[in-house]
Amino acid sequence: MTHDDYSRALDALYRSVDASHRLSPGLNLQRTRALLAALGAPQQHVRCVIVAGTKGKGSTAAMIERIARAAGMRTGLWTSPHLHTYRERIQVDGQPIAAAQLIADIDAVMPLVDDVARATGGVPATFAIGFALALQHFARSGVGLAVIEVGLGGTYDSAAVLEPECAVIASISYDHMEILGDTLDAIARQKAGIMRRGRPAVTVLQLPEALAALIDEARRIGAPLTLVADPASDRALPHDLPPTVRVVAPDPLVDAPLGLAGRFQRENAGLALAAVRQLQALGWHIADAALGAGLAACRWPARFELVPGTPPILIDGAHNGDSLQRLFAALADAFPGVAPVVVFGTSRGKDLPRMLPVLVRHAAAIVLTSSQHHRALAELHDLEAQVCAAASHGALPVVCVPDPADALARARAWPDAALVCVTGSLFLAAAAREVLGLPHDADPA
Repeated sequence: MTHDDYSRALDALYRSVDASHRLSPGLNLQRTRALLAALGAPQQHVRCVIVAGTKGKGSTAAMIERIARAAGMRTGLWTSPHLHTYRERIQVDGQPIAAAQLIADIDAVMPLVDDVARATGGVPATFAIGFALALQHFARSGVGLAVIEVGLGGTYDSAAVLEPECAVIASISYDHMEILGDTLDAIARQKAGIMRRGRPAVTVLQLPEALAALIDEARRIGAPLTLVADPASDRALPHDLPPTVRVVAPDPLVDAPLGLAGRFQRENAGLALAAVRQLQALGWHIADAALGAGLAACRWPARFELVPGTPPILIDGAHNGDSLQRLFAALADAFPGVAPVVVFGTSRGKDLPRMLPVLVRHAAAIVLTSSQHHRALAELHDLEAQVCAAASHGALPVVCVPDPADALARARAWPDAALVCVTGSLFLAAAAREVLGLPHDADPA
């Protein structure tokens, strides 16, 4: 196996990269089902939990998987996007799929993709193909529980073809509005598409509009809904909850040591624990000791990841206004009184009117940059103008440094910098991790 073999296989996989934006959602699901049928319906041999949400879904999925592994199960984990290599998206027992196996799987599936294209009039989306390969890998590996992170929304995501043991919905805010809708009601109803009649669903105390939509959808679908409500939250519980909604306080284990840093991970941990408690109630053999052990052992790179040094560097893939707000709140806890020099880069189509006011309110200086990803926002001078407009004053230093390595070096050398924070997208977070030489899986050389 060579780098050329691997690149050729991924090129074949990515040939339909934009299909998900061109096709009707229903047609995408039809093609996903057809491809899974051609693969022998691996989803019928994989029991799963599905995790949706705007922010925190990746961390929540990682925590559930790690708890299940601590309980002695063979686990599968499907997440997106990846940081360093596509293989990260498909993991069994915490290990990415081997490059040789992925190449073989892609080579074997592409003729089936062509068959589906002839039968349905078009090629399945790249995401759907990867999702089908993940289920195939989980089935042949004898996975006892697969944790599936939704890629986008819920109702029309590839995961909508599954029948989960439990549906998990993390915090909902504004993102992908051009696809999911421009209100929290519309976005939440899309996320609720992972719920199933008679199957438990769990969520956190959401913003009122999102929570009302989730409760309404759970009632319509017939899914019993558990709401994890932290008494310390500034969000109020609705007064007219239907009897199908059960309210619980966060499990006490959220106050135990967590492997993932940042105050916002407490909410994610509470949600993960509530999901596992649902599995226990369904008869899954998960010892209580595995819950704390799994949370403590969980690692999820580029999520409030601190790199010691002078100055220290904090890497976080926050990519919308709400997640940036949570990031800076956690930074204030960890570094009280310190305003960071922020290396910021984002992707096209992100909600800058909600992101930039948060950014300029908390940064001591901003170094704008762009990752090499095809979705990265590369028009830095236009971004600089928007940042300066959001600042509404000339006191905030803002510079443009297109190369991420140079941008990070500039930030680290900033006069009197006490902390550097790299954020705005997972693609930029990955670039920073590679520049700093942090351990990561890589593609074949």
